[in-house]
Amino acid sequence: MCGIAGMFDLSGQRPAPLGVVPAMARAIYHRGPDEDGFLERPGLHIANTRLSIVGLADGQQPLSNEDKTVWTVFNGEFFDYKEKRAALESKGHTFRTHTDTELIPHSWEDHGADMLQHLKGQYAICVWDSRTNEVLLARDRAGICPLFYTVVKHDGTHWLLFASEMKALFASGLVERKADLQGLNHIFTMMAMPGPTTVFQNIKCITPGRYLHFKLGQATPEQATAQKTYWQINYPDRGEEDYGSDEKKIVDEFEAVLYQAVQRRVWADVPVVSYLSGGVDSSLVVAMANKQMGRPIPTFTISVNAKGLNEKSEALQVAKHLGCEPVVVDCGHDELRSRYPELIAAAEFPVIDTSCLGLLDLARAVHKNGYKVALTGEGADEWLAGYSWFKIHKLIGWMDKIPGIPIGYGLRNIAQRLIGMPRFGYKTYRASQRIMGGHNGWFDMYGVVSMNKLRFFAGAARETILSRSAFDDLELPTEQLKRWHPFNRQMYFGARVMLPGHLLASKGDRIAMHSSVETRYAFLDEDVIAFMSKVHPRWKLRGIRNDKFIERKVAERWLPQEIAWRRKKMFRAPMDSWAARESKVTGESWIDQVLSAESIAKAGYFDHAAVERARQKLAKPGGIDRLSLGMGLTGVLATQLWHHLYLGGGLCDLPVKVASAKAA
Repeated sequence: MCGIAGMFDLSGQRPAPLGVVPAMARAIYHRGPDEDGFLERPGLHIANTRLSIVGLADGQQPLSNEDKTVWTVFNGEFFDYKEKRAALESKGHTFRTHTDTELIPHSWEDHGADMLQHLKGQYAICVWDSRTNEVLLARDRAGICPLFYTVVKHDGTHWLLFASEMKALFASGLVERKADLQGLNHIFTMMAMPGPTTVFQNIKCITPGRYLHFKLGQATPEQATAQKTYWQINYPDRGEEDYGSDEKKIVDEFEAVLYQAVQRRVWADVPVVSYLSGGVDSSLVVAMANKQMGRPIPTFTISVNAKGLNEKSEALQVAKHLGCEPVVVDCGHDELRSRYPELIAAAEFPVIDTSCLGLLDLARAVHKNGYKVALTGEGADEWLAGYSWFKIHKLIGWMDKIPGIPIGYGLRNIAQRLIGMPRFGYKTYRASQRIMGGHNGWFDMYGVVSMNKLRFFAGAARETILSRSAFDDLELPTEQLKRWHPFNRQMYFGARVMLPGHLLASKGDRIAMHSSVETRYAFLDEDVIAFMSKVHPRWKLRGIRNDKFIERKVAERWLPQEIAWRRKKMFRAPMDSWAARESKVTGESWIDQVLSAESIAKAGYFDHAAVERARQKLAKPGGIDRLSLGMGLTGVLATQLWHHLYLGGGLCDLPVKVASAKAA
């Protein structure tokens, strides 16, 4: 993987301002410390910072076709490189390197923007065709590789700037940094930043399966930034799913598809390792990788020093069974708390899920041990119903099935009233359900989290956030959603919201690449996604307890029974207690500083009295509403910290992440 950045004059004429793109590249040096490369022409300047994994000796970017008319910079991997290269060579294309990047200019020559239908892997791409002055910016189907963009007016013309991380846009010195309250609305509604909205005004991310395509000299800013779709997750209409009456046949098929996905992802010109939690997902990936490699691969495990959260023994059991050499990374609550600012700096938005800190430490350990590529079992829960809300909804979903009778809303309202939670009105509840195509277990879970918007926001920020639904930005296919099985409707929201906006944003690419590590996701392979989307929900959740059913049936063939059916553990360091305790106990003065009355007022988002009440309540043990309240207070803390790091400082003693606009 790599980092990419650049800028295009939409008029197609001006030379790029001196030093701007090199500064952008330096800001994401951690993504590609091995080498960098630049291409500068009238109207454009593009850059790549390279983490060399494939084609070590000749994979430098930017890279072109044979006659140097089509140029590209690329972040990611094409796992079917060998097959695609052979097919292109059979058509007369000449390859000059051994890197998969070279697929891009040759595929462009054959297909233009339609080449995205033919590319498979994880990627963020920029293509410039000098013959037609066409530009393409695109992102992979699952959203593994990030890509951000903005348009600024400078020196009398409009420039489109793009980069793998937003900090590169700020490093240009041309992009103003202001909070986007609708982006914060997403964080406090969904615990995620699914895009295209971000937490910064005028900065968008290309959402999974989408691209920008425009011509320099002809496109307005609006035309250049209009996202087009080349792929989106789709499910059969209800009743048309593959029921799979022959269990052995369908398990055989899934095993073959998943094994091929793992087989593709161990391909590299450097050694490959794997994360290992001891759960079924990562254990199955390691077992399959070992078979493909013909030897055990090294594994990396996080050991959380907390009762009920430590999976070290389970992971070591799997490593021993598979013959792997394990590396265990110890991680206590004090260490996690002290590195929370580093997590926010790496992710670039407020991160509420504290488990992401463990992934930050794992990537650091992989890099420290001399590796660049790690397999991971992440992504299975989204496609195979591994999260608790699927089970909860199966138990209580009956409440929402009677048309016109709001039993579900009424019972939830009574429960929230009894425990003192704030509540949205029925009109808001129904509007959200309508836009989501009907009742939804995902909404049951995150609807509770969203109550914290009522708890903590104040003043103009509160008015702005409550005036618009976070779902308005998602461009949901509501009519399709209505036709799908309610279970698949839930799956869709995991794929559209939690996967790119949380898992891959605050646990994936930016967290791993912060330590110059590429993570690879077998469960996010295109063929795995297609297979799981077509099968009936009974293969994902059987009864109430048997989640990831088809995966566990495959795992029985590769792993001991107790590992194949091991229940998922949710790692979450108790950030609520960190935010509640005084600094004299925690030793972290920045927590008290960013939550002080002065800092709360300076940032201008929250009600300090509400924050203090929450801190006092969480300082005491117990409480029915502890989870929601704790996540809300963590969101406040994360937002205040993010504001300090990225929007000018002044809220605590920590150094800011981005220089002031004046200094830039």
